[in-house]
Amino acid sequence: MPAMQVLHSPLQRRHHVKNFMRHGRFVEGRDTPRRADNVLAALLADGHMASEAPWHGMAPIAAIHTAEYLRFLETAWAEWRKIPNAGEEVYPYVFPVRGMQHGYPKSVIGQAGYHMHDLWVPLGEHSFQVAVASAHLAVEAAERVLAGEPMAGAPMAYALCRPSGHHAYTDMGGGQCFLNNAAIAAQHLRRKLGRIAIVDFDVHHGNGTQGIFYARNDVLFVSLHRDPTDYHPFFTGYANERGEGTGLGYNLNLPLPAHSADPVVLDALEEACTRIAAYGPDALVVSLGVDGHEHDPTDGLKITHEGFRRIGARLRALGLPTVLVQEGGYNVDTIGTCVASAVAGFDGRESL
Repeated sequence: MPAMQVLHSPLQRRHHVKNFMRHGRFVEGRDTPRRADNVLAALLADGHMASEAPWHGMAPIAAIHTAEYLRFLETAWAEWRKIPNAGEEVYPYVFPVRGMQHGYPKSVIGQAGYHMHDLWVPLGEHSFQVAVASAHLAVEAAERVLAGEPMAGAPMAYALCRPSGHHAYTDMGGGQCFLNNAAIAAQHLRRKLGRIAIVDFDVHHGNGTQGIFYARNDVLFVSLHRDPTDYHPFFTGYANERGEGTGLGYNLNLPLPAHSADPVVLDALEEACTRIAAYGPDALVVSLGVDGHEHDPTDGLKITHEGFRRIGARLRALGLPTVLVQEGGYNVDTIGTCVASAVAGFDGRESL
């Protein structure tokens, strides 16, 4: 099989969260640069090739995210550091919840709460620069698929995005995500294609991606994730969320019981693939999260390496031009093998 180009950015190492809130305590964050380093090493060991993305400008990002939000991400850290005794990172702590949102604050403190929907997205000195570089990987992957990047049949390209993106809305970040890479890739594909499907199999619901496309019928969003009744993001990801307006019926959530193993996940994936095939998209965007692995510290699902390979193989069988966008996966010792297993399924090196 031909080698796949792994799109990556060395800039990702400049984003390293120091403060992360978990259960009322500040702890070491799980989203470390080693995650992407280990994925890259595993894919190179499998014979794939590494390349970086050119600058695509801000237009593809602005096609998804508001100018107000982008300005906040770009300027917030410098404004925050002007506050006497401020911490090293922008950390939201006041939120406009349950009817409190009636204006846009001038203070960066208020803006942080306005534009961040949880405490899992501290913004550091280089976070915006790195998030933009990550988004450009997704744009370049979309460009290569549009150009017919050859890869075992239908065109395919993989973007090793870090930070991840599927928890980011048009004007809000959260869950360690600033810019929604999968949504940016899908919208970029839409410039030349009619219909796009997004499938998200991260252990967490892709709430930001759902929110971006919830009222649209030109992008089908399908998410397989652990049941959110007792799991992040808690407030979205339920089966009754089907879209609204012209988007009604174009959103499919398949919440899975806690600690579901390969058979349950693959059954749900079959339902997802049936819906995608019925939709008849021109291309597929995959939010490739591997934090559902059986040894991931998120402790949500129990997918094995073979399970990830079979997920990749089943999605490949759809025969669609495909952009793979990296999302979660937080066991640095297993993330590389998890992603390599999924990619092995996608590139057809082993049969389904």
